[in-house]
Amino acid sequence: MPLTDIAIRQAKSTEKPFKLSDGDGMYLLVNSVGKYWRLDYRFLEKRKTLALGTYPEVSLAMARQRRFDARKRLADGIDPSEHKKIVKRTKFESAANSFQLVAQEWFLKNRTNWVDSHSEKIIRRLERDIFPWIGNKPIAELTALDILSVLRRIEKRKAVETAHRALQNCGQILRYAVVTGRAERDVSADLRGALPPSVPKHHASITDPKQIGELLRAMRDYKGSFVTACALRLAPLVFTRPGELRHAEWSEFNFDTAEWRIPGDKMKMGITHIIPLSTQAIALLREIQPLTGNARFVFPSNRTSERPMSENTVLAALRRLGYAKEEMTGHGFRSMASTLLNENGWDGDAIERQLAHSESNSVRAAYNYAEFMPERRKMMQWWADYLDSLAAGVRPIQTEAA
Repeated sequence: MPLTDIAIRQAKSTEKPFKLSDGDGMYLLVNSVGKYWRLDYRFLEKRKTLALGTYPEVSLAMARQRRFDARKRLADGIDPSEHKKIVKRTKFESAANSFQLVAQEWFLKNRTNWVDSHSEKIIRRLERDIFPWIGNKPIAELTALDILSVLRRIEKRKAVETAHRALQNCGQILRYAVVTGRAERDVSADLRGALPPSVPKHHASITDPKQIGELLRAMRDYKGSFVTACALRLAPLVFTRPGELRHAEWSEFNFDTAEWRIPGDKMKMGITHIIPLSTQAIALLREIQPLTGNARFVFPSNRTSERPMSENTVLAALRRLGYAKEEMTGHGFRSMASTLLNENGWDGDAIERQLAHSESNSVRAAYNYAEFMPERRKMMQWWADYLDSLAAGVRPIQTEAA
């Protein structure tokens, strides 16, 4: 006689197990622990039992549906117990190969090739914009539409450049999944042209000589922290990226050779960068050396000498001087130097090398980081003298390269 919900609810657990039959091999096993659905069947002349779930999590109706599915598989020559094991194993493998886990594996394998600031941006982008939406999805089941839905969320907040970078990262992760045997193809390739073009952002910079002179005078009158003031004054003399400036360490400077050598692991392209130091830059460094020279960083945080100054320190100092973000940024000293050095006739290749711009051939770049060094030494000293003349409000000196 088929079971009823009332009979199941009223069945009391006892020390001695007993069964309540529902017919066609299915029954409810009741013991001192709980109530369990079971299905007895024969496959290849062997008697077997299939677990269908626990009551009340699995209701009577659900148990009967599972019995129906199991009997159907038997009719098709499939052992329900073996089928259940395969499904369980497949689910486990899918979870182990989720997009997030594969992405984290890809990140760990590649992060040693990136500078810290670059790797931080990648993992932050994945954790904020991608993992919450598709992180748990098996990477082999990911579709182009899944990725597009993530990109549309980013695009909706008008972060088109971030959406492009997110698409690029998804493609890199999927290609890694392909070569490691966990995906058939890179489905992100189907999204080519799906995003609006990214408009490149140019860092605000002052390039008019008269206005540069005004900026330099304002910087020399800065009334904030002495460490910040020194970083602010050194920035235009070396025109490095802001992160490279604030992470400067005393061990990287050699006053005898008048050089600052930034290790490759701090550089965007992962290649050592040499900055010839002008007499003005050395004088400024000697000025701050009594204060921070015994610490690791030239420009330490005002909270602890174990960490460099905040990434917004120079930017905040410019704001205090009255320069809005549309006028000048810490990165703008690079555009300033590039524009004026080119206008004054210095060799374009020497300028590009001094800016540490990417070299299309990374192997060549690794061996040629000291390329154009005699020209660069002359250029960096001329640049410092040129800035001095602008700050003094006198006629700028002429370059020998012009």
